[in-house]
Amino acid sequence: MLVDKRILLIIGGGIAAYKALDLIRRLRERGARVRVVMTAAAQQFVTPLAAGALSADRVFTDLFDREDEHDVGHIRLAREANLIVVAPATADLMAKMAHGLANDLASTVLLATDRPVLLAPAMNPAMWRHPATRRNAATLAADGIAFIGPNAGEMAESGEAGVGRMAEPTEIADRAAALLAPAAKPLAGRHILITSGPTHEPIDPVRYIANRSSGKQGHAIAAAAAAAGARVTLVSGPVTLADPAGVTTIHVETASAMLAAVERALPADAAIMAAAVADWRVAREGTEKIKKDGSGLPPALALVENPDILATVGQLGPARPKLVVGFAAETENLIANAQAKLARKGADWIVANDVSPETGVMGGNANTVRIVSKDGVEDWPLMDKAEVARRLIERIAAHFAP
Repeated sequence: MLVDKRILLIIGGGIAAYKALDLIRRLRERGARVRVVMTAAAQQFVTPLAAGALSADRVFTDLFDREDEHDVGHIRLAREANLIVVAPATADLMAKMAHGLANDLASTVLLATDRPVLLAPAMNPAMWRHPATRRNAATLAADGIAFIGPNAGEMAESGEAGVGRMAEPTEIADRAAALLAPAAKPLAGRHILITSGPTHEPIDPVRYIANRSSGKQGHAIAAAAAAAGARVTLVSGPVTLADPAGVTTIHVETASAMLAAVERALPADAAIMAAAVADWRVAREGTEKIKKDGSGLPPALALVENPDILATVGQLGPARPKLVVGFAAETENLIANAQAKLARKGADWIVANDVSPETGVMGGNANTVRIVSKDGVEDWPLMDKAEVARRLIERIAAHFAP
């Protein structure tokens, strides 16, 4: 529960702001003390008077309030709370957070805080799907910002349906309580080995064979495992992501280098092979840039198969991790291919996902996965990759629980 916890609720400007009034009630029912900051746009939907009456406290709206700012009030608001909840978190407010802008009280508080932050996004489905919003959400998640929602449903203002509805107040209050609960460390004492990203297989000094993997899912899993108390070794191919906090990250380029790093990192309690390893490399890497010869024909490139890292780990014998989890990125026959991979590679679970171009999974911020094991197939709904990671780590922790 939230007894005596101080929650700073930032209400953004969207039609879902009316739900924020109910959220104040739900937080106070759980024992929280609630202070409210409202953006100028939020005041077009609900009034400070209503928010103040429900919170039994003053509502803060102005960065340049003479009474508050004599003692740097925005810093005080940012630091006195145990948790900051932004509901609704509009696309505009998320963009300000992602880019470090601070031009009103809400964005200044969010930039100045060192406390946990929970966002409840709410916007039109097209705005939520827009690449700019997806990039901003991924940046915020990588910065450690927690998310709840958005949910699927009909939009209040337009009648459109899709993903964009703000999570319900009870859901947000429950998530706030979970974030402030004493941190559970179910994987404390465990060593989790994770691979992530693509590999680059050189053709010559300037060209290579690769794929579109961004490493977002593998890095999110590493961060979630560290948050669960595990000692985490992440072997990462070339990505543009920051190394997850609290994780030992080993950077490699090729499949052979990734396998060598994995073998050096063993033993481990669990191995999660999320990297999209190139299946082939050229048999003979050019020492100079390959030039056109004027014939109009491409050079002949002989390919050889790369080492199979998942199969190597899955079939180690006595040194094998107690749990081996592989990934299957498929464009057809998803379940059949994942089940065949499970048997062929010696894995315990396969996390299967459809990476057809229309899904946007490869390189994107969301994922729909199925957990394939000897016990059957478990379907998971569409989620942000950070939420997929959190649930996967919860499942792994349950596997190791006495």
